[in-house]
Amino acid sequence: MAKTKTSFFCQNCGAQSPKWIGRCPACGEWNTYVEEIIQKEESGKGSWKPSGSGLKKASTPQKIGEVKYEEQARWITGDPELDRVLGGGIVPGSLVLIGGEPGIGKSTLMLQIALILKGKTILYVSGEESEAQIKMRADRMEAKNPDCYVLSETNTQQIFQQIEILKPDFLIIDSIQTLSSQHVESAAGSVSQVRECTAELMKFAKETGTPVFLIGHITKDGSIAGPKVLEHMVDTVLQFEGDRHLTYRILRTSKNRFGSTHELGIYEMRAEGLRAVSNPSEILLTQREEVLNGVAIGAMMEGNRPLLIEIQSLVSPATYGTPQRSSTGHDAKRLNMLLAVLEKRGGMRLGQQDVFLNVAGGLRVDDPGLDLAVCASLISSYEDTPVSEQISFAGEVGLGGEIRAVSRIENRIAEAEKLGFKKIVVSKYAVKGIDLKKFKIEIIQVTKLEEMYQLIF
Repeated sequence: MAKTKTSFFCQNCGAQSPKWIGRCPACGEWNTYVEEIIQKEESGKGSWKPSGSGLKKASTPQKIGEVKYEEQARWITGDPELDRVLGGGIVPGSLVLIGGEPGIGKSTLMLQIALILKGKTILYVSGEESEAQIKMRADRMEAKNPDCYVLSETNTQQIFQQIEILKPDFLIIDSIQTLSSQHVESAAGSVSQVRECTAELMKFAKETGTPVFLIGHITKDGSIAGPKVLEHMVDTVLQFEGDRHLTYRILRTSKNRFGSTHELGIYEMRAEGLRAVSNPSEILLTQREEVLNGVAIGAMMEGNRPLLIEIQSLVSPATYGTPQRSSTGHDAKRLNMLLAVLEKRGGMRLGQQDVFLNVAGGLRVDDPGLDLAVCASLISSYEDTPVSEQISFAGEVGLGGEIRAVSRIENRIAEAEKLGFKKIVVSKYAVKGIDLKKFKIEIIQVTKLEEMYQLIF
């Protein structure tokens, strides 16, 4: 029998120590070390060993120019939003981790992918639901796949036995925190169990070329539960966000070894599953019967996708002693900077005003190209003068009140034109070298906030 020993692990970052210590030297957190019984694995007794594997030749260094590789074709899932977020499809042999709040739709999304991925043998392993519960959810969806298999199991050794029999092309684990390995004597969800189970699945994915999707729980602060090393081990980390009380969900990438981390996917939750939203600009713009004060439309870029979103603001005299500064979906520090610029360069008296800013649609944005739309929205609310609903904005505001150029201005202008806007306000320096005659929309070029104020208000 293999020798057992105890060790201490940090519940925050996964650092290991032979004895208990008060403060973790890796992450600096206090009282996070817990004792766990671990078991050293005997040689040749690994939980995953491909059939027919024998002695392995020792690795030797190679010149980087002599390394040979073959570009593998990605799998197109049929879900355009997921394909875009992953960088063009699923990479064979990749390990993808998707996290999100309870009830946000992680299991629904993965089951939907399993049902629409035709021509592949898929194994959906659930440690949280029975086969009957998975079947009930699958019946509500329109897609059917005869090659989709479900398994309710939490023991990794049993899972790998079924994998040997079935030999699936695609594996989904729901969720990684429910799995447990016999090689580690601790409870499921602990630091050592999560790390060991992920390592076994990573070894399986790389040695067989099978893509593996892991669903992960998150903590109360929004980070994925378990050791931070979990996110380092996987190839791609996806975050599924949104308000459970609203219908729209956002899929973001925080790490991607096979593509960009700036892409965004938007879904609409329905009774029959998740519907990919191909043109999110239309759902992010409120259909208004009358023009309102404090509303401006900004053109932003999320990866390679242009979006037009609605910026709403409310500026009113402070009822209490200290003025409030509140922003939803926008960086609060950047809002304070823009308010200071408006007060210093624009002469607006905002020191005794409550300011509330909201990005419509539940999006969280960080594109500096929305600065001009935020300023226009704040001026509109302060002056009680509406901005025409036919005008959109794209520009960054500097500390001197100058309007700076932003990236991909042609994509932003084309998106505004496609959605029927008559005018777009941009920086004069952003359109240098661009043929403006190919656009039917009127392009207003400004260099300072004062010019924008005179032209719009």
